[in-house]
Amino acid sequence: MRINKMLINSLKTALKPIKNDIDAYLKYYDNKIYQQWYFRFGKKIAEFKDIHKGESCFIIGNGPSLNNMDLSPLKNYHTFGLNKIYLMFDKVDLNLSYHVAVNPLVIEQSVSEFEALQCPSFLSYIPARTSIRPLDHIYYILTGGSYKFSSNPLEIICEGHTVTYVAMQIAFYMGFSKVFLIGVDHNFIAKGQPNEQQILQGEDPNHFAPNYFCNQQWHLPDLEASELSYHLAKFHYNRANRQIYDATVNGKLKIFTKISYEEALSLYSPKL
Repeated sequence: MRINKMLINSLKTALKPIKNDIDAYLKYYDNKIYQQWYFRFGKKIAEFKDIHKGESCFIIGNGPSLNNMDLSPLKNYHTFGLNKIYLMFDKVDLNLSYHVAVNPLVIEQSVSEFEALQCPSFLSYIPARTSIRPLDHIYYILTGGSYKFSSNPLEIICEGHTVTYVAMQIAFYMGFSKVFLIGVDHNFIAKGQPNEQQILQGEDPNHFAPNYFCNQQWHLPDLEASELSYHLAKFHYNRANRQIYDATVNGKLKIFTKISYEEALSLYSPKL
């Protein structure tokens, strides 16, 4: 009897990931776009489940505070680069682990750069499918849906008004237990309504590179809505005994535990 119970428990543990994937599929079985994405790209995403269990990572935002930091040590750590992080490559060798972009304007403006990345790049499926080729390093994710924190990217991932939130959800799926934010300044100079599409005239004061959105279309940030997303991320990480730290230099975000960049570097060992 004891052996049978042990066998049953072992089977439950082994089959749980499969059950979660089936549940995700059945949840959206009547969504044609989801069906198309799931059967073509879902299995590829599932390969990342818990591959970094118990490890730590940096999520690198795109704020101008990055210009006041020595980013060279990051090449030895697990990192997520966001959106147009490639504009930093001529200044420092980041040796990115992963890349994430979901905004349709960013994707449209960065086709050749995203296709040339040397790391796995997670891109929103709907805006990317017609412009970004399905190369080996391209991983389409389906974004949109209800406002929530998704621990399984085989479901529709909530964008939460900031690509940083999407990266947090992917990092959670990968099993990272500590996430350190840098470059998440949470401070923008802009006139207009949240999410409004505009042309940014002249140099970009809101990102680490003056040419980031210089004379290009961009969407104004929605800081209030993104804060709601960050609260959701904090809740889910804490509930799973994980932690998000904010190591941004002079950042305005007040949701996560603040630590210095130097302290963040010292809190875990470099990647193997």
